[in-house]
Amino acid sequence: MYSVNEEWKSTRRCLVHSVGIIAFLLIYGVLQERIMTRPYDHEVFDSSFFLVFCNRLLAVICACVALFCRGESFRSEAPFWKYALVSLSNVAATACQYEALKYVSFAVQMLGKSFKMIPVMAWSVYINQKSYDLEDCLVALAVTAGVAEFCLMGPTLSRRIDDSQTTGFGYVLILGFLVFDGLTSTLQEQLFKDHKTSRCNQMLYVNILSSIISSVLVLTAGQAGSSAAFLMDHNAFARDTTILSGAAVASQYFIYAQVQEFGALAMAVTMNIRQVCAIISSYLLYDHAITKLQIMGLSIIFSALLYKWIHYFSEASMAEKQTILKSFEDSPDSRVDGGSIDAKA
Repeated sequence: MYSVNEEWKSTRRCLVHSVGIIAFLLIYGVLQERIMTRPYDHEVFDSSFFLVFCNRLLAVICACVALFCRGESFRSEAPFWKYALVSLSNVAATACQYEALKYVSFAVQMLGKSFKMIPVMAWSVYINQKSYDLEDCLVALAVTAGVAEFCLMGPTLSRRIDDSQTTGFGYVLILGFLVFDGLTSTLQEQLFKDHKTSRCNQMLYVNILSSIISSVLVLTAGQAGSSAAFLMDHNAFARDTTILSGAAVASQYFIYAQVQEFGALAMAVTMNIRQVCAIISSYLLYDHAITKLQIMGLSIIFSALLYKWIHYFSEASMAEKQTILKSFEDSPDSRVDGGSIDAKA
């Protein structure tokens, strides 16, 4: 029987994970917009793959430290090809996210991610044979309508392009992000369920492979020399990139924790709420123009996501959380306790 006390502990863990994701990704989003759309000494940085490489390299170092401190094994707990699939989709999603800022505004990039609920549901149905009720579908439709209103009723161009250019390719990149990011979170959830991987072990191997993939892409694109020179010539860029990578690593830990304990859809809901916070921060910090109809679209999105957030913790969704938690509590390799994975015995 799932007691009230257990229910509260489960809810508290999910809230802690959500706050961690939102806080660190808020920092990540602010710096992402700064790096990709604002000049450093009259020069604009241009290599998305280099930023991905920096993020993933720091994540490898942090994962090694975490595994050592916890006394966990460095041995791979799942087949390498499964880690490689997560890495490929993760690098593709992140690169699309950065590149989109060259064509569309940060707000549009963030709101485009609100469509993430739809691909997450689709991938989960196809890969994990999940099913979703009518309320999930209605929330997704409301979010879609709000995003459409925002994009159609006000300015959406990136500051890096002028009014004579179009945002079409930016929307293609956002679509690419949605497909690959939805696939990434679903594959992560499947790894946790099928192989009982710890979050630190999965972070290590996914980021090792992501570092290799992104470094190959940087070299292939001929951006290694220019990116390194830009890093050395602009101290502010080096600082922002370091903080960006640190925030990305910290958010990854909380994302892995939430996907492991509560599933990909719970993480997607958290990410949607984070997007609203990020958009508000962007408008406050960078003084973007916004229309009343766009504000109305934001209100529709936020209302739908708030409803989904409250509904997730209702009694109807508790059985799913109990099943996911129980599968890890019964695992001999990793035990969930208070929102963290205990070291192996």
